[in-house]
Amino acid sequence: MHLYIEEAEKVLMHTYNRYQIVLGRGEGVYLYDINNKKYLDFAAGIAVFALGYGNQEFNNALKAQIDQLLHTSNLYYNVPAIEAAQKLTKASGMDRVFFTSSGTEAIEGAVKLARKYYYKKHGVADSQIISMDHSFHGRSMGALSVTGNSKYREAFGPLIGGVVFATFNNLDSVKELVNEKTSAIILEPVQGEGGLYPADPEFLQGVRKLCDEHGILLILDEIQCGMGRTGAMFASQHYNVKADILTTAKALGCGVPVGAFAATEEVATAFEPGDHGTTYGGNPFVTAAVSKVFDLFESEKLIDHVNEITPYLTRKLDELIAKYSFIKERRGMGLMQGLEFSMPVKDVIPKVMESGLILISAGANVIRFVPPLIIEKQHIDEMIQILDEVLSKI
Repeated sequence: MHLYIEEAEKVLMHTYNRYQIVLGRGEGVYLYDINNKKYLDFAAGIAVFALGYGNQEFNNALKAQIDQLLHTSNLYYNVPAIEAAQKLTKASGMDRVFFTSSGTEAIEGAVKLARKYYYKKHGVADSQIISMDHSFHGRSMGALSVTGNSKYREAFGPLIGGVVFATFNNLDSVKELVNEKTSAIILEPVQGEGGLYPADPEFLQGVRKLCDEHGILLILDEIQCGMGRTGAMFASQHYNVKADILTTAKALGCGVPVGAFAATEEVATAFEPGDHGTTYGGNPFVTAAVSKVFDLFESEKLIDHVNEITPYLTRKLDELIAKYSFIKERRGMGLMQGLEFSMPVKDVIPKVMESGLILISAGANVIRFVPPLIIEKQHIDEMIQILDEVLSKI
């Protein structure tokens, strides 16, 4: 294993401080390294592998598509893309979809669409976008420009202009920034990297009302909190709030690199041929994956399962809070939970990994729990046992 790690450090750009394991295969909710050590996975590839590893229906659908057609470009139609778009529009309540290769690209497209809509409406390209402090929308230049965390942004300026930042869950701070040039407000219904903060109902509903009153578009970033993770297909559905533009990725493809932004008919038609494009986005392979993901969510009743299992997870996490004074609080929604510590968690995560548990952080002081959506009570018990043993030695 160490030889692989040494070679990786020679040939891969050092943009991640990777954990010192080399993963080789997965089965259900478990991962195995190349030495066959078993790990209970409560990270799911950063909230990606909703179906768990080795779902045979999903794998067979991908294998079948490989034997038919992998790629055509968007100069032509293909059946899997049409079927995937039908299922995504039905699930999201949107009217039209653009498939991308990642969540970051979905944000890029959403920002471009909002600005083109403003341009068609006003005839000038000088619009402003309001984003939120502590938000995370991606690391490309456009997505970085609407990410409200200076540590990700400061070395890469100048970024795209016309972006200002309000305080999440503070409606007055948003109102203070609205002016006649505001084209869109972008936010995550549950902030992920920002520390597992769900939107307050009054805040998200208030932002929607504010957008309606001023003719502003609401962009909802559901890349991490969407696709069933919170107990609804999209987290905004808990609030009865509908976006004008919605972005999704991660569990949309359950490991296949695909994202999408979707919009209402009125907003989507602001784009004309040549305004946006992609070579790989929406190709037959990735959209066959998307289509099968939606089928499996329905046939396996995954959202019902999330709602059934969540109370058990939250109760067990709350028991840890009661036991350890250095755990401050639990936050989150559904199978997107976080424990905030009164200290950095950088030493906790490697220690639980040594004991066969994969967890990830969200910022310096928060441990994030985003397991495959198929977890059962015994997996939660196993996770809690390992975490408890490690915490007891702090």
